[in-house]
Amino acid sequence: MIHSIPLKKLAQSPRNVRKSSDDLADLQLRADIAARGLLQNLVVRKAKRGKFEVEAGGRRLKALQALAQEGTLSAAHEVTCLVIEGDESEVREASLAENFQRLAMNPADEAQAFAAIIDAGASVEDVARRFGLTVRFVEGRLRLAALAPCVFEALAEGTITLDMAKAYGAISDIDRQAHVFSELQDAWYQVTPDTIRRMVLDATVRGSDPRAVLVGRDAYLAAGGRIERELFDDDASESWIDIALLEDLAHKAMEEAAARTAEEYGIAWVRPTLGNYVSHDLVEGLNRLPCEPAPLTEQEAQELGELEADYDRVAAVLEDEDSDEDEVAKAEQELVAIDRAMRALNDRPPVLAEELKAEAGAFLVLSRNGEPSLVPQYYTETEVITDDDGAIEAVEESGGTKPKGSSLSQRLLDELAMQRRDILAIHLANDPALALDFMVFTLADADAHDWRAKKGSTLVGSVASGPVSGFEAKDAPASAALAEFAGSLDESWRSGESDVERFESFRALPDEARSAWLGHVVSRTLVASLSCEGERSVPLHEALGSLLEIETAHWWRPTAANYFDRVAKARTLEALDAAGGPELVSRYAASKKAELAGAAERIFSGNFIGEAEAKARAGAWVPDIMRFGCSEVPHDDEAANPIVEEQTSEIAEKAA
Repeated sequence: MIHSIPLKKLAQSPRNVRKSSDDLADLQLRADIAARGLLQNLVVRKAKRGKFEVEAGGRRLKALQALAQEGTLSAAHEVTCLVIEGDESEVREASLAENFQRLAMNPADEAQAFAAIIDAGASVEDVARRFGLTVRFVEGRLRLAALAPCVFEALAEGTITLDMAKAYGAISDIDRQAHVFSELQDAWYQVTPDTIRRMVLDATVRGSDPRAVLVGRDAYLAAGGRIERELFDDDASESWIDIALLEDLAHKAMEEAAARTAEEYGIAWVRPTLGNYVSHDLVEGLNRLPCEPAPLTEQEAQELGELEADYDRVAAVLEDEDSDEDEVAKAEQELVAIDRAMRALNDRPPVLAEELKAEAGAFLVLSRNGEPSLVPQYYTETEVITDDDGAIEAVEESGGTKPKGSSLSQRLLDELAMQRRDILAIHLANDPALALDFMVFTLADADAHDWRAKKGSTLVGSVASGPVSGFEAKDAPASAALAEFAGSLDESWRSGESDVERFESFRALPDEARSAWLGHVVSRTLVASLSCEGERSVPLHEALGSLLEIETAHWWRPTAANYFDRVAKARTLEALDAAGGPELVSRYAASKKAELAGAAERIFSGNFIGEAEAKARAGAWVPDIMRFGCSEVPHDDEAANPIVEEQTSEIAEKAA
C-alpha cells in the first residue's frame, strides 16, 4: 500500500541488497531530486518505534537525507513509499528485484529526450545542472540527435554501437552520413569506427593512397570502381570514388597477405589492419610475448667490438681541445659512419622461441607506400608470467628539483612521455617561426664538440619513434590534433616523377602551405620526454614548452586507463588532496583502488558537483612530470593570461 511517510522516520535497511554505489552517480541523483523531487517511490517495511526501513531505494534515501542536512528539504518532508509485508527472504527478494530489473537508457533515447528539453526552451547548461551531468556530455548527446535518420535509427535499434554513431558524426553532412551508412550495409568485413570515420571524411581517395597502391588500379577498375581525372592528373593524383569498394578490396588483400605471412613465420595468427601502426584497441586484451633480438654471429660480434673501439678512438679527437679544425671535421664524419654501422648491427629483428609459436600472433600493417608490413612484436591471448616492471623511486628534495618518476612503472613513464611529446609537438607545429629557429639551431649545434649531450629531437629528417611499440594515446586531443594537422597539408607537389620536379612543385606552394610543412617535419622529430631527472629528461623541451607557454591540462587529462589505475592508491589520494584538500581525500580514502581510480577520473575531468575553486584546481591538475618548463597550477587569485588563452584557443580550434 502507498503511504506518505516523513523523511525523519525512514532508515536504511540492513537487508538492502545494494552494498556498493558510485559517488558521481549519487551526486547526479541528488541534483535530480533537488530539481524535480522524488519521481520513484521507496519500498519500505515497518520497523520498531514507528520507524520504517527502506528495503529498495537506499540511494534515493541517502540523497533525500543529504538534501535535508544542507537545508534544501525539511526533516518532516513527506516521502511517497510502498509499504510491503512478508518474511525476511521475501523482503530481500523484493529488494533484489527492484535493483536488478533495470535497463540503462539507449543513447538514442537520451539524445531525443535532451533535444526535446532544449527545444522547450532550456539551455544546455540548465540540462546539465538539473541532471548532474557535464555540459560536454549533454552536447555529445545532442550531436547524436542531429545524425542522419538512418544512422540514428540504427543506434536506437542497437545495430550500431555508440562509438560507431560518433564516427558518423565526425562531419555534420547528413547526406554523406547516409551515403556511407548505405555503402556499409553489405560489407563482408568487420566495420569499425575507424573505417566509418575514414569514409565519411574522405569523399574520394587519391591514386597515391596506400590502400589504392595495395589494391592496384587494374583490380579496382575490374571490380567496378570509378575514377575521375582532371586535365593534368596522373595515376597518383587521380581520384578514386568508390571508397567502400576500395576498403573491401584492401581488406581482402591484407587478409590474404596476413595468411601468407602467418604461414611463412610459422605462427598461429596474423591480424591485418589498414592503418600504418597497431592501435591500442587492436592489442587490448592481448599479452606481449618475450622476444630477444637475433643473436650476433661470431663475425658480427667481432665487427661490433672493432666499431666500439674505433668510436672511442675517434671520440677522443673531439674531446681533445688541441685538435685542429680539419681533424675535428674528419672525426665527426667518421663518427656518423661508425654510429650508422653500429646501429645496423644492433637493430636486429626479434626472434620468437619455437615453443611459443603455436600460440603466438602478430599484426600486419599497411605502410605508407602501400606494402603490407609485419610489426616485429608478438602477442598471445593467454596469460604470460613475466618479472615485475622496473620502477623509478621518487627522490624528494627541496629547492625545486624535478621528480625522478615518482615510483611509476617504466611502461607508464614511457607512455606519459610519448603523450607529453605529442602535446609539445602540436604546439611547435603551429609556431613555424619557432620551429625554424629550433631546426636551424639543432643542425648548427650538431657541430659542437660535446658529442655526449642528449639531443632534443631526431632532426635529420627521420621520424622519432616512441619507447613503446604500437602504443596509441586513445582519444588524446594532442594526438588527434596532430593527425588533423597532417591531413590538412598540401601534398600536390608529391605528383612529380623526379625529386627535381617535386622540389620545384614544393617551392611553388604558397608561403602558408610551406610554413605548415615546416612545422610538420620539425614537430614529428621530437623525442618522448618528461619533466624529470633520468633518461626521459630533455632540458631543451622545457625551454620550448616555456616559450610556447603550454598548459598541459588543456591537452591531457588523467584517466583511470592512462594514469590512476597504474599508480599507487596513495598517489591518487595526493592528487585529490591537491584538488579538494583533506575533505575530498577523506571521502575516498576507504575506497578500493579500482573504485578510487574511476572516481578520480571523473573528478579531474570536471565531471562532479563541488565548489568552483575545487573544480578549477581539479581541471588544472596534472602530474609534475607532464608539465613543461616552469608551468604551475594557477592560483585562484591569479588573473588569466589572455595571450596564452588565445594561443591555446587557436590550436584547439584547429584540433576540433
